[in-house]
Amino acid sequence: MSHSYQSFPMNLAKDIRMLILDVDGVLTAGQIFLTDECEQIKAFNVRDGHGIKLLQRMGIEVAILTGRTSKVVEHRAQELGIKYLIQGSLRKADGIAVLCKKAGIQASDCAYMGDDVIDLPAMDVCRFSMAPADAHQGVQSKVDWVSGYAGGNGAVRQACEGFIVANHAWDDIMQTPYGVSAQESGW
Repeated sequence: MSHSYQSFPMNLAKDIRMLILDVDGVLTAGQIFLTDECEQIKAFNVRDGHGIKLLQRMGIEVAILTGRTSKVVEHRAQELGIKYLIQGSLRKADGIAVLCKKAGIQASDCAYMGDDVIDLPAMDVCRFSMAPADAHQGVQSKVDWVSGYAGGNGAVRQACEGFIVANHAWDDIMQTPYGVSAQESGW
């Protein structure tokens, strides 16, 4: 377990074909706001979203696997062009199997980021497991890498950039279009 850019396990990230993300505590800060009409409101980090779009540009699929069900999550997935979405999955290793079958890939070609103990079975079947900096301590002790950022606050973006670096795509994805080097970005 490590929190730094320099300790990102490039060997595990190389040739990953799909990044699977939990929602609450990973894509969000783990808070659920309810209106007087009992509608859910979730806040997503736009830089995490841009990181997802960058991964998609280099050919890595992104999927969402969550234990809760929310129209907000469905909308966010559509907005980001995420075509693989499973909600209401309390047995997340089974959810990984379904996602892999739909995508036509093996779990050994997947990375997973989660923040709580319900995510551990999914992490166990994927090649590369990750957690945000504020994940449950038991999860942090079992994953391959812990982001330096909290869920909903850049953890996904940092992981996405790690995949870009590991797959030698930084120049095409970041340097050429945006003029920012890996070193300038902390890598």
